[in-house]
Amino acid sequence: MSRPVSPRCSGTPRPVPRRRVVVPGDVTRHDAVRPRPPLPARSAATRCAGVGRRTTGTPGPRVPEPPAVVLRGAAELVDALPHLLGFHPEDSVVLVAVHRDGGRLGGRVRAPIPESPVDWPRAADAVARCLLEGSRRREGVPASAVLYLCRDPRSGESPRQVMERLRPFATLVRSSCDALAVPVHEALCLSGDRYWPYTRPAAVACPPEGLPRPRPGHSELAAASVLAGVPMPPTLGEMERRIAPARGAAAADQVRAMDEALAALVPRVLGDGADPGALREETVESVRRLVGRFRRGGTEPRRGPVSAADARDDALLSSTEAATLLLGLQDREARDGAARWQEGPDGRAALRLWRALARRCVAEYREHAAAPLTLVGWTAWSLGDAVEARIALARALDADPRCVMAGLLYAAVNEGLDPEPLRRALRTGRSFAGD
Repeated sequence: MSRPVSPRCSGTPRPVPRRRVVVPGDVTRHDAVRPRPPLPARSAATRCAGVGRRTTGTPGPRVPEPPAVVLRGAAELVDALPHLLGFHPEDSVVLVAVHRDGGRLGGRVRAPIPESPVDWPRAADAVARCLLEGSRRREGVPASAVLYLCRDPRSGESPRQVMERLRPFATLVRSSCDALAVPVHEALCLSGDRYWPYTRPAAVACPPEGLPRPRPGHSELAAASVLAGVPMPPTLGEMERRIAPARGAAAADQVRAMDEALAALVPRVLGDGADPGALREETVESVRRLVGRFRRGGTEPRRGPVSAADARDDALLSSTEAATLLLGLQDREARDGAARWQEGPDGRAALRLWRALARRCVAEYREHAAAPLTLVGWTAWSLGDAVEARIALARALDADPRCVMAGLLYAAVNEGLDPEPLRRALRTGRSFAGD
């Protein structure tokens, strides 16, 4: 019996230059609505996310409309997708809101495609409702939506077979949107190097083998991103692998180190003369020392594969050091103290350290990943990368749904709030809200 699906919907905006984007039949602007997620709970049906900034006060001078960027047809919609999300989605359903006032693009909602068709009706209703409710809170009910289904072929499967297998799911999503008075303007299936428009009229039917996906950078939106210096988006899998548990011999070594560190820690926590304050100070001092080591040990590559850089970072951290620091960061006050490495070169070095620690949370110690993943999310957000922040915080909530810090940060990122007030608080020695 299949387990009911509870998709976490996430909008993942990309820091591309502000432009007006024109899709077939609509004029849209690349500004996102950030649907607001509920606070994390194990039973939550959906967590929605998007983009935007909350502002208050008297309006300033009228800002001229940004120049137009035109998306001509389905091919350019396909090419623009990773730039709208900030990564290439995999095994994903994506809905993009289109609003009436000039056809502005609004919220983007992404969720995994359930494996079992039994779960498709619930998933379809969830993503449609998530898009509508979040958009209504921020910019009103959308006039229509664009639907993407993204899944690569499995072993022995062709892209066309994927398209046909997902066609009923596309129909369900469209029906769910219709029921909410948000008709799907365009529905596209992306699989392998092909794509198919599900909504194309019979008179201009797509060939059975599909249409070739355009070369990267084909659309004006992609070109504008390149001109603005925004790197080509990675795949979702590539981003998740950076914080995924290690495997093989490295994992076995880390388990042994964690066992030894835990055995050494227990008497210091539970024995006579236990001094939690001293342990916190040791943890924060270890962070200070390791951030300095990571800062001297290299920088984040601007472009290209990151696996070599991650391997280099793994070599900078011994299993014993990782185990001791991971256990120390389970203390909330120590974790909040570690969050102060949030800006500039030290922040970028700390982000690499937190990723490396997340990769060390293996086997029975995977639940310890909530602390380093939350720090990945916080530091990435503080450094301006809401996409990585959202992915890391979602994984932190998977590891520990009761982690209040991860839940509050996840909601704040999705609301488009400015991290500066939190940065100021940490600079003055204050802490995040307690767990």
